[in-house]
Amino acid sequence: MENKNIVAAAVIAAGMALMGWFMYEGIHQLAQRNDTVTVKGLSTQDVQADYVVWPLNYSLQGNDLKLLYAQLSQTTEQVRAFLISKGFEEADLRQGTTNVNDQWASYYDRRPDYHYSLSTSIVVSTAKVERVLATQSAQAELLSQGVILNSYEWSTNYQFNGLNEIKPQMIEEATQNARAVAQKFADDSHSRLGRIRHANQGQFSVETDQFQPWVKHVRVVTTIDFALK
Repeated sequence: MENKNIVAAAVIAAGMALMGWFMYEGIHQLAQRNDTVTVKGLSTQDVQADYVVWPLNYSLQGNDLKLLYAQLSQTTEQVRAFLISKGFEEADLRQGTTNVNDQWASYYDRRPDYHYSLSTSIVVSTAKVERVLATQSAQAELLSQGVILNSYEWSTNYQFNGLNEIKPQMIEEATQNARAVAQKFADDSHSRLGRIRHANQGQFSVETDQFQPWVKHVRVVTTIDFALK
């Protein structure tokens, strides 16, 4: 009987010791789980637009609709020839819709001098961004031919389609910047920086330079939780 009591006591003692060890490990792991630092890492990059849509708008006014349409067709050929001479191909050019406005149909006070107003455009859609920039600077050549464009710089749409190519590099840079900040926290708290517990890549943003619309500012911010030991 005495031996049974000794065995039972030993089993109980071992169980309590094991329970205590589990409790210690649980508390220790919980403490470690809470020893984290959350930091943000930034990566920015300036890139050139790789695609551009440039509408060249022009219009004419007159009273003879048939003659006016013939003049507009001639202007279209002049604009197209100008673009081809600057190195663009037919595949880069698209003819816009021709719009006719009867200005006498909707006047209220004084009748306009011209009965009709015709407008159309040629749209350049191309990856030749540098060529578009150079051609825009040479638009004055059309003035010598009597062609006046109604196009404005803000109407040109510069695009950047290579985001997927630079994403890995920028995420790596943002992560490295975040790790550097976390390391500073670890050094100041006399801790050792551990592994990444959680990471949020964040959204990539592409902003247009106000004064150079063909330049795009790409930005990403990552939020990362690092363990501290």
